[in-house]
This record gives sequence, C-alpha cells and structure tokens, in this order.
Amino acid sequence: MERVFQMAAERPVVVFSKSSCCMCHTIETLFRDFGVNPTVYELDQVPGGREIEQALARHGVAGDFPVVFIGGNLVGGANEIMTLHLNGSLSAMLKRAGALWL
Repeated sequence: MERVFQMAAERPVVVFSKSSCCMCHTIETLFRDFGVNPTVYELDQVPGGREIEQALARHGVAGDFPVVFIGGNLVGGANEIMTLHLNGSLSAMLKRAGALWL
C-alpha cells in the first residue's frame, strides 16, 4: 500500500480506474469538467496494476472503482465523489489540494 500512497501523493488528484468501468469514466469526466486534470491509472492496462489492485483490496477498497485520492488522501469511490459534488464541498477540496485555482 505504500506504493499506492506514494503514487497518490505525487499529484493533486489521482484516480485508480479500469478501462471498462463506466463510473470511472463518469468521475474522470466530472473532474475534467471542473478544469482538473486527474492522473489516471488504468489498472487493467498499467504494469503492476494487479498488485496495486490487491494493495487497495488489503486496505479495504475491494472491487469498487474508481478509487480517488485528492491531496494524497483516500476519498473513496464514485458515491463519495458525487456526494461531495452535490453538497458543494468537492470544489473546496480540489482547491485545497492545488488541483483547482478558481
């Protein structure tokens, strides 16, 4: 899991995704609509993706994609991101992480 947290800390918004996941695409599109350029790791396409997926599962994030980190912190999946968006706190979180300047 150390590698996952290291990857997540390298950029303001990091999404661990799967290329065939429609909710992953939806969340990535939401970030882009905000003007955020998330770093996306498609775990079914990147080297070591299976190991990353296993590390996430050991951390209690099993099978639910996307897995989103903002500011190096695990935020959760699509439900958590949409909840933050709908209650108006996603924008502030993105600003604090340095992903959004407006």
